Amino acid sequence: MSAAPRSFVFYAGTLLLFGAIIYWLIQQGGGLRPHLADELRAAAGAVKQGSAMEQFQRTVSGNLNHSLAVLLLQIVSIIAVARAFAFLFTKMGQPSVIGEIVAGIAMGPSILGYWLPDTFHFIFPSDSLESLHFLSQIGLVLFMFVIGMELDLTVLRGRMHTALVISHTSIITLFALGTALAYHLYMGFAPPTVAFRSFALFMGIAMSITAFPVLARIIQERGLTRTRLGTVALATAASDDVTAWCILAAVIAIVKAGSMASAVFTIAAAAVYVAFMVGVLRPFLRRVGEVHGERKTMGRPLVAGMFLVMLGSAWATEVIGIHPLFGAFLAGAIMPQNLSFRRLLVGKLEDVSVVLLLPLFFVFTGLRTRIGLLTNEHLWWTCALVVVVAVVGKSMAAALAARVTGHTWKESLSIGALMNTRGLMELVVLNIGYDLGVINAELFAILVIMALVSTFMTGPALSLIERLFRKPSGEVASDAVGTPGWRVLLSFGQPESGRRALRMVRQLAGDEHATTEVTALHVTPSNDVNPIDSDAFEREGFKPVLRESERLELRVRTEHHVSGDVGAEILRTANNGAYDLLLVGAGKPLLKGTFLGDLLGFTTRVIDPSKLIGSLTGKESLRSTDDQLDPKVRQLIEEAQCSVGVMVDKGFERAREVLLPLGAPGDLFLLHYAERLLTSPDARLTLLDPTGLSQRDPSFRSGVQRLSEGRADRVRVLLNKQLDETVLAGHDLLLTSYKGWSRAAENRAPWLDQVPSTLIIRP
Repeated sequence: MSAAPRSFVFYAGTLLLFGAIIYWLIQQGGGLRPHLADELRAAAGAVKQGSAMEQFQRTVSGNLNHSLAVLLLQIVSIIAVARAFAFLFTKMGQPSVIGEIVAGIAMGPSILGYWLPDTFHFIFPSDSLESLHFLSQIGLVLFMFVIGMELDLTVLRGRMHTALVISHTSIITLFALGTALAYHLYMGFAPPTVAFRSFALFMGIAMSITAFPVLARIIQERGLTRTRLGTVALATAASDDVTAWCILAAVIAIVKAGSMASAVFTIAAAAVYVAFMVGVLRPFLRRVGEVHGERKTMGRPLVAGMFLVMLGSAWATEVIGIHPLFGAFLAGAIMPQNLSFRRLLVGKLEDVSVVLLLPLFFVFTGLRTRIGLLTNEHLWWTCALVVVVAVVGKSMAAALAARVTGHTWKESLSIGALMNTRGLMELVVLNIGYDLGVINAELFAILVIMALVSTFMTGPALSLIERLFRKPSGEVASDAVGTPGWRVLLSFGQPESGRRALRMVRQLAGDEHATTEVTALHVTPSNDVNPIDSDAFEREGFKPVLRESERLELRVRTEHHVSGDVGAEILRTANNGAYDLLLVGAGKPLLKGTFLGDLLGFTTRVIDPSKLIGSLTGKESLRSTDDQLDPKVRQLIEEAQCSVGVMVDKGFERAREVLLPLGAPGDLFLLHYAERLLTSPDARLTLLDPTGLSQRDPSFRSGVQRLSEGRADRVRVLLNKQLDETVLAGHDLLLTSYKGWSRAAENRAPWLDQVPSTLIIRP
């Protein structure tokens, strides 16, 4: 007996033997307590009075109302809605965090509770909110720890004076304006038991804070990280963040203590705690970072130690009487400065905190935000006043301070717009104030609206400033005009695919390679890279391409952009750069090659909103023609203002055997690219001419003659022969037009899956 049947006999015998033993033991055990068996039979008889379906419905209903099931439903709903809103707001040019905040409000009583109250109470029953609150607070502690690690205080080097002047001017100005607003709002919006001092201090900090994480993302997405404006704004925001959190800790201590005398002891205890963290624990952690920082992985004991530091610090600040978030933030700030160490630790925490737990905080904030409480004109005028004071005060104070420190008006106004970003940090402050009972529900809703408006306007304000200070149309960047040679924009995702695409560029450049200028572009989705990872991400991503450029003797300059809309960023770069060719990869349709894709018969068009809308309006079929191109690539083909090449990469090394099908008169331009490929002495070209274009069309005839001059042994024409698998065999590269490729896809050409590496050109 062979091994396979023998193992099956052993497997079946083992199951039967031990299954029989288990059955016998259960039967014997049933007689150990006879009275219990009678009671169970009686209970079963009572249950049988209802139908089996009714029993099942009662079971499902009970399970649905179980606290764990409710919490899991809440988490699933929150993450799904938060991701959807983040995607939509990213498409609108806004930071994804704004979409998540709006998602939280949308799921709260202001929208979901108003329009679909039954659904709202089903997802968020009142007795379940405490669990959601505690889980959101844990997520916020983790997030503040990550924010502390992202806060790179080295940006203050050489800019300390400028950063302090701008940040402290904007803080003290807004604190004064906030106190003045508090005087105006105290009688109508402060709970009866809250002293004016506490109310005024919280209004001051709520008006003056800046959201460093959101600001850093905006600077990164706009490609300002290495500019003077970007570095000054980051330094100013870092100074603002540290100062604001210290002031907030003091404000919390004063509010919780009740009297100034008691607050002095709380602040003194906080000072001792900070001294221990900075003076004792930080040097120890720096040593830990030196020992472990260069490792590729981080062991569990070390991760556990860092968690102990974070949670211990949060616990200490809670006990002292400030807030656990301050402790988590400070624990992150004192982590070793070694970037590798921080990158590893952030990588372990960020996805869990940002994707899983932080949206819970946004939704919990949304559950508290009752915009419906603003029921009269007076409340809405108050809301408008708060928004105007916050926006104008913060942006103008920062802009004037920046101007005084020697910046241009454009830079100063841009810094003012960036410092006006409040985002998540504002929500943290507001929730602390609401938990402490310092502000009421109406003012909480007003300040949430202020946080949204001030953050939402940052991007449009920067764009407006850019337009106002734009150079006259006659002044064009020197690298876009008058550059000799062929200019190619090579956009790649994976480094290895970029390296192979560069080989294609080198072969297309031919004898012009010495004057060919290649820009290697890599656009990273903003949600995929952390600001502290950005430089290392860029260095590692371009290494293979730069090494290959040296080997191929091509001039290559690199551009790394971070954007919420990768396709739009590639289009913007291509259309603003006066390029001759944009070369991109084909991408990978999401569902192709999967069971779901085969079952539905769709590729990504089934979930592409534009394609879905097109199908509903009758403009195109919902069923995909399966051209193997990602929808974003099709967008580039349709909207780029230069020639576009799409590379279907199947391990491309070099085009020695090139196949060029001539399908229609519009394919004449392909002969130009074929001529470029033939400048390589080992390249051979096969022209597939199923309709005799090369004989009956004068333009094609002269083009083929030009290709054959001096290369008769390397150019052959196949007349009246259709493209199929036998023709494709033995070729390294298929060169075709986009129209020809699309026609083949529409006709479901069976050879599409058999093609070698392919270059699809749209002139």
